[in-house]
Amino acid sequence: MKKENGQTLMVPLFHSQENIAGKISIEPLQGKKVDHIGVKVELLGQIEMYFDRGNFYDFASLVRELDVPGEIYERKTYPFEFSTVEMPYETYNGVNVRLRYVLKVTVTLGYAGSIIEYQDFVVSNYYPPPSINNSIKVSSKRCDYWKDILSSGKN
Repeated sequence: MKKENGQTLMVPLFHSQENIAGKISIEPLQGKKVDHIGVKVELLGQIEMYFDRGNFYDFASLVRELDVPGEIYERKTYPFEFSTVEMPYETYNGVNVRLRYVLKVTVTLGYAGSIIEYQDFVVSNYYPPPSINNSIKVSSKRCDYWKDILSSGKN
């Protein structure tokens, strides 16, 4: 995937109806703790119009709560899974619009705000080409009709 500045990024590739799973690790600074109101991961499908910069329109949104309010003193890992996710549209970066899928992790800290991290991923859907039916079928009644018209015009 190419960023706006032309730099190439390696991102995960998925297809519609696939499971999206992974692990999220949160590690406080040495000797510190993280007081949080909750930890969640969201799978978002977004459309961004370049003329309306900064505003995203969500067409897909799934949420998994990973942790209840509490404190984190050391590295903590949260597994997550979104099962058979329907992603009907492919990732697209055009001149005027961008369609993207992203995982958004939010650690809500209360009055201190929130810690938010994003991970883009690409969706590419494969559809088999339609079978081509090149034959033209004409009923015998239709042939007889044209035969009668043509023969009556020869008299």
